[in-house]
Amino acid sequence: MLASVPAGWLWLMAAVATAVHVAALARWIPLRRFRVAYPLIIVGCGAGAVAYGRTEGFTLAAMLAMYAFSLVGLTVGLLPTRKLFTAWALEMNSGVTRDRYDVPRSHVAFCVGCVSVMALAAFALTR
Repeated sequence: MLASVPAGWLWLMAAVATAVHVAALARWIPLRRFRVAYPLIIVGCGAGAVAYGRTEGFTLAAMLAMYAFSLVGLTVGLLPTRKLFTAWALEMNSGVTRDRYDVPRSHVAFCVGCVSVMALAAFALTR
C-alpha cells in the first residue's frame, strides 16, 4: 500500500515523525545540550538507516516507512519512562550524577514491543 504512494508524501511522513519524536523527547528531557544534539543524531541515524537499506536492496518507500513507523513506535514506547527522564534531567541540571539509571523492565519490554509492532506494520504496508 505505501509502496504506491509518491515519494514526496513518504518524505513528509518521515519528517513529521522526526519532528514529533524530537519535540516529545525535548519536552521530556529538559537539557539544553540534549535539545541541540539529539535532532542531529536522530536525523543522521535515520539517513544512515535509509542509505544502508537502499544498499541492501530495499526500496526507498520501504526504508522511509520503516524509519517513520519505528520513530512513532519509539515515541509511544518511551511514554511510560517520560517522568523518569524528566527527573534524571533535572538531577543532572543540579549537578547530581548517578552510577546507574535503572529503568523498570516493564518499560523496556513495552518500548521494544511498540517498536517491533510498528516496524512489522511498516514492513507489511510496504509489501
